[in-house]
Amino acid sequence: MALSRHQLAQQRKARGFTQESLAEHLHVDRSTVVRWESGRGDPQPWMRPRLARALGVTAERLQDLLAAPSLDTTPENGRREYALRHPERCDLSTCASLRTELQQLAERYDEVPSASLLAEGGRQLGHVTLLAAEARKGRVQRELRTLQADAATLMGQLVWDASQRRDHATANSFYAQGVSVARHLRDHTLEGHALLRTCYVALYGTRDAQEGLDLALQAAHTAQGSSHALAGLAMLHAGEAYAMLGHATECESALGEAEKYLNRADAADAAAELVTPTQIGRLAGSCYLALGQHRRAERILTATAAELRDRRKSRAIVMGNLTLALIRQREVEAAVEALGQAIEELEETRGGGGMNLVFGAARELRPWRQEPGVQDVHDRLLVLMAAQ
Repeated sequence: MALSRHQLAQQRKARGFTQESLAEHLHVDRSTVVRWESGRGDPQPWMRPRLARALGVTAERLQDLLAAPSLDTTPENGRREYALRHPERCDLSTCASLRTELQQLAERYDEVPSASLLAEGGRQLGHVTLLAAEARKGRVQRELRTLQADAATLMGQLVWDASQRRDHATANSFYAQGVSVARHLRDHTLEGHALLRTCYVALYGTRDAQEGLDLALQAAHTAQGSSHALAGLAMLHAGEAYAMLGHATECESALGEAEKYLNRADAADAAAELVTPTQIGRLAGSCYLALGQHRRAERILTATAAELRDRRKSRAIVMGNLTLALIRQREVEAAVEALGQAIEELEETRGGGGMNLVFGAARELRPWRQEPGVQDVHDRLLVLMAAQ
């Protein structure tokens, strides 16, 4: 597996940047930063002085950071394989290598079908679980347990998405593992993240809005002292749960509280990388759609879709919700165009949330099924279904 230019990533983190915030600072896509750090691409010559200034290094030091090999070298591979044979001798360098691999896997989530990542996710979780169980107590074991919680939560996300959000039990079993390890560590951010993922299964899988609300509020309460970013995300989903229950006043209050949390989050927040600038728009648009405020939802979702560039699974969900908002205003031509864009994203990513939304939108278009545009998107959906 490709090993990132981890020294470049470490320098970014030392300067307080997430990949998202560095991309915004340099006016590039986040995927561009990902390619630089993974060794799959290099900054253009005109970009290098700007990147050096952002990272607080000289041009010569930047060149050294970029000169790191783009492939995992034998010493790194050898260290990891040695640790797997002798878990009690695992060290912090091996932990750092495993963390890099897990981050790279998470970064690919929005780019490719989740089914293609399951084997690698299972391998990584298996490795860190083995090492954590056998490593000497102390900082190394804590790092490995932290990795185990993150890897379990990511596996739940991958399984659920790959199953088109149908395999709730397996996803929740991984999330429960994440919660258990996080509680053992007394890490409220890790615990809150796993709880929030469980909330997603309730909201979008079993469609139990009350259970989703309870879990979102529990996640927010758990994380509020350790991560404003995660508490804000949890309150956004609490707002969506209130909207699904038809409680407009409570929904608005939750959205306002979420915004306050997110405004207090900074690059040093433990969950900063979970937050993107489009988060509030995505969730607020979904809230107003659920509340029947279709024109308001349309405005927010249209603006949010325009900002989403490299997060293709998220964009498919936004376009699916926008399609529903347009259908319910009987703006069929615009709805067909939005649905076509959602399908285009899903042809590459097969995102479970987007899939469910576009098929639901197609059902709502049935009264207009004789119109050529509607027939065309139905044909594209049949091809998409056959390709799964």
